[in-house]
Amino acid sequence: MTAKITYDEVEVGTELPARTFPVTRATLVRYAGASGDFNPIHWNERFAKEVGLPDVIAHGMFTMAEAIRVVTDWTGDPGAVVEYGVRFTKPVVVPDDDQGAEIQVSGKVAAKLDDNTVRVDLTATSGGQKVLGMSRAVVRLA
Repeated sequence: MTAKITYDEVEVGTELPARTFPVTRATLVRYAGASGDFNPIHWNERFAKEVGLPDVIAHGMFTMAEAIRVVTDWTGDPGAVVEYGVRFTKPVVVPDDDQGAEIQVSGKVAAKLDDNTVRVDLTATSGGQKVLGMSRAVVRLA
């Protein structure tokens, strides 16, 4: 695949379409099975509270994966992501109800680099708090 967005089409400040991703306890169970990460802070409310968390929290790697979807959906090619990194700043708390939590993600082209690449800065929040810091991706465009 090749990115559907061309380097010449974007400028610094170009905003990517924002997305909201729902997260429920069922989502966490499915992710735990797929990833093999069965840490009880992601499924056992009693344990999570015993270790000082407000409730069960989403896996950090799950949160990171949901955030980069804004970039891969925008480019049309997951292989366009050359580099990606984040800092985990706050957990995504997932209550045991029918609503769960939401992760809101927006992105903006922060720099045009060499070799048809751009740096995209992402903002990810949940419950009104920033959950990822320094969330940046380098993406090769067509």
